[in-house]
Amino acid sequence: MKQPYPLNARTPLLWLIFFTACPLWAQQAGLEISVLLYPERTPLADQAVTISNEATGWQRVLTTNALGKIRIDGLSPADYRVVAAADTTYSASEAERVGLRANFVSSVTLLRFPRQTQTESLTVTSGFAKLNGINGEISSTLSEAEIETLPIEGRDITRALFRLPNVTQATGFFPEAPNVSINGANALYTNYMIDGLDNNENFLGGQKFPIPVGFTRNITVLTNNYSAEFGRTGNGIFNITSKSGGNTMEGEVFYVTRPGPSLDASSPFAQRDLSGNQVQDGFRRDQFGFAVGGALVPDRTFYFVNLEHTADDKDNLLRSPSLGVNETVAGANEFTYTSLKIDHYWSPQFSSALRANLGQVALERQGGGLEGGVTFPSAANRQDRNAALVALTNTYIGDGFTYEANLQYSRFRWDYGEPVSGPGPQVTVLDAQGITAGVLGHPGYIFDDLERTYQLQQKVSWVRGNHVFKVGYDLIAADFELLGGGNVNGNYLVQLNQNQQQALIARGLGAGLTLNDLPADVTVLDYAVELQPKAFGRRQTMHGLFIEDQISIGNRLDLTLGLRYDYDNLTAVGGASGDKDNLAPRISANYALDERSVLRGGAGLFYEKLPYAIYSDALQQNSTAEGFRQQLNQLIALGILPADTDLDAITFDGNLTVNPTGVTYLGGPTPDQVANLRDTAFSNERRILNPNGWENPETLQLSLGYQRQIRDNMLFYVDLMYSRSENLVRLRNLNAPSAYGITREQAETLSDAELSALVRGAEEADATRPVAPVAGGARNIVISETEGGSRYKAANFNLVKDRGGDIYSFRLGYTLSELRNDTEDINFRAQDSNRFGDEWGPSINDRTHVISLLGAVHPLPRWTLSLAGLIQSGQPINRIPDASVFGTTDLNGDGRAFGDAYQGNSDRYPGEARNSDRLPWSRIFDLGLSYRLDLGGNRLEVRADIFNLTNEDNLSGYSNNATQSNQIQAGPAGTPPVQRNAGPPRQYQFSLSYLF
Repeated sequence: MKQPYPLNARTPLLWLIFFTACPLWAQQAGLEISVLLYPERTPLADQAVTISNEATGWQRVLTTNALGKIRIDGLSPADYRVVAAADTTYSASEAERVGLRANFVSSVTLLRFPRQTQTESLTVTSGFAKLNGINGEISSTLSEAEIETLPIEGRDITRALFRLPNVTQATGFFPEAPNVSINGANALYTNYMIDGLDNNENFLGGQKFPIPVGFTRNITVLTNNYSAEFGRTGNGIFNITSKSGGNTMEGEVFYVTRPGPSLDASSPFAQRDLSGNQVQDGFRRDQFGFAVGGALVPDRTFYFVNLEHTADDKDNLLRSPSLGVNETVAGANEFTYTSLKIDHYWSPQFSSALRANLGQVALERQGGGLEGGVTFPSAANRQDRNAALVALTNTYIGDGFTYEANLQYSRFRWDYGEPVSGPGPQVTVLDAQGITAGVLGHPGYIFDDLERTYQLQQKVSWVRGNHVFKVGYDLIAADFELLGGGNVNGNYLVQLNQNQQQALIARGLGAGLTLNDLPADVTVLDYAVELQPKAFGRRQTMHGLFIEDQISIGNRLDLTLGLRYDYDNLTAVGGASGDKDNLAPRISANYALDERSVLRGGAGLFYEKLPYAIYSDALQQNSTAEGFRQQLNQLIALGILPADTDLDAITFDGNLTVNPTGVTYLGGPTPDQVANLRDTAFSNERRILNPNGWENPETLQLSLGYQRQIRDNMLFYVDLMYSRSENLVRLRNLNAPSAYGITREQAETLSDAELSALVRGAEEADATRPVAPVAGGARNIVISETEGGSRYKAANFNLVKDRGGDIYSFRLGYTLSELRNDTEDINFRAQDSNRFGDEWGPSINDRTHVISLLGAVHPLPRWTLSLAGLIQSGQPINRIPDASVFGTTDLNGDGRAFGDAYQGNSDRYPGEARNSDRLPWSRIFDLGLSYRLDLGGNRLEVRADIFNLTNEDNLSGYSNNATQSNQIQAGPAGTPPVQRNAGPPRQYQFSLSYLF
């Protein structure tokens, strides 16, 4: 091995000053090596072991302690070779391909044989199908080899995550919501990491930078009882380890295409693109990119670069019979992901790494609609989701001592409706008969969120006898700035007369119609303008501190004792002091039954950060109007709000759209000109900050598991899990009308006319509210509270086989689970007068049975055949009233007969519990076939993937938006579901890659 550049005498001092000034923390991997005498399993002390990374030339020689163990932290996630060389007493023993992942300590056991009993060395080939001999963490990893062979749509790594245990595709509450759920929980609560560093969009949830396949070394899901080093979630974590370069230059150039309707099976239902938005006819996807890694300076400095670009072509239909328009409108989505990583080894003990990720996503809404729409291209807009992350890491590995450090800056810009034509008014045009003929100009709203986040961390670990101590501190500070609400340039509702309508048709403008083409004397029926044109926000600061001790008791038992403390300043709102008692003790045990079997278990508390959106919503939908403040004072007098509530602390001059009268076309007043209307405008709903503050959600996790190393490359394990969560976020209506219900018996015995007569009207409901609606006030006064709960139980069985020297590999898993809760989301509310006890039921993402199969066969050196199967029992159905029978879905008259039934915005069918029914089972099999041709040391790979090979018509089990799903059905349980949507039909994807 070549020696790195020498450090001069002043360099360590300079770096010490740097580390002290900047609290940093690199997220690296660890390795624990046990050297035992076979067959007695007696620990062997003073054994020299060589640990090497052959890709970079890095190497260390360490000696076992009195327990026959070596512990080394701060390693770069890679494949390592561990060797105890032959000597005069023992034969050689080694482990090859020991794959490490970020933020985890892997264990390796080297069995040494006396030379007189065995003369040949013992070699173990090790991948990810190996025992966890360290702790009780429940996790699972997809290796790079598995990722390469899996059929993955669009090289989108999230399309591989649901192949891992305890992970399912999710039903979310908006199109772009994350598409996977851990343990059945809301997908927004999952944490995402790159190399152990934060990759969360902290406004709502999900990834900031959607890391692509080409930059992914492995993926790990942490589902239960992970280290105290991890915090800010009571659910689970996806930790993606990125790729690094080595001494040999390697890379790929690729092209991927999904031809679309020319080959895909037909479906009457719209599908979802990679962003989660619906697409249908004329959809085609093309992708290209490259990755290359190598050495800038051999054995010292390495680089890896990845660039991937995706272009979606999608057609919409613009159809306006009133204006004589029937045209196809072409549109496109653009996804560009760029990643760079540089690793430098200053010495065998000291290394640094710089990682940068840039994601640019533009989702076009070009006008028209999937099956016909009246939005003209002049009102075209796009959604931008742009992310940038820059991380600097430094690691020092001493003798029994490791210092790891990191600094990360990230920026996320989410502009949900960027008008292509720039700012301006929106115009909704009615024809002479009062039917909507077109939408022109602005999208009609603003949602432009900017998040700048700083992450500072540092961690120290050291070995003392049979103890391995870790101490760490981390800080995440996220600055938010939101420009949101209605249109500050105004939204017009106008109506053409017959002559004006005919004149527009005669001009033949077609899809080129703009708001300036309408006659100046068109009748204005309504004008709405936003009064809050400025951005607002605050900083959310989250502190985390942990200490952990891993204790080796003999050579069979390891105990891990941890304690974590978290503080989230977002809990200190409304005049409250904040949630400052978040101490989370954790314990896990790992007991070796023999050299191939372990028993493991654990218990721990986990605290979850609050999504910034609950604070932002409380500002955005708030008011300082005098009428609203009077209502709040009445709630204080009634004891519904605390007596010491400070109105100035819980109110804010939020977004408000008002409707001035006497407006001429394009002559509407500005926000400043009608600011006085704030005091008289009436709102159906307003929000306030919670005067009691918020608690961070808390989860107790218990687990017990067994692992058996059947062969060196085959692992069986089973885990039993239980989670109890409290303080989950939900909405409470402080001014809710009294409870009101129609029984199941009434619904079954009365006629339709009699049932309609039982429905409570809005005026009757308003009369039962604690506070009467007033000018400047609101009908519903809502707060976010942290009072919800959930219970999760699961048994998970897995059999994993790495390929090793065989021609096949596979992963077979079965999960039996149940998740029940009384809140689904930050905007969940009880369907009737805050009666959350009636909401307890299965989660929207609950499945009872999940069977997953991944397999790959390499029948010939150049051929690979892969199969991925997923069989699931059906997701829950929420049963709502049939409007054709009751005349409405708002049976109790509280005014919430709209939107997403899972958010409590409509009543349930009389007598039905929430999610009381189930959809049918879903079955889907994906097939991949690839052929590699050797080209003078390089390779050309041709691949075909077929998704939903058998073309199953699945009503559940796929990523979906709740408002479009089959999980909302009218009528009582047992009524055959009406199919509104379906999983993707059979689809084809082809790729060509040049690997060098």
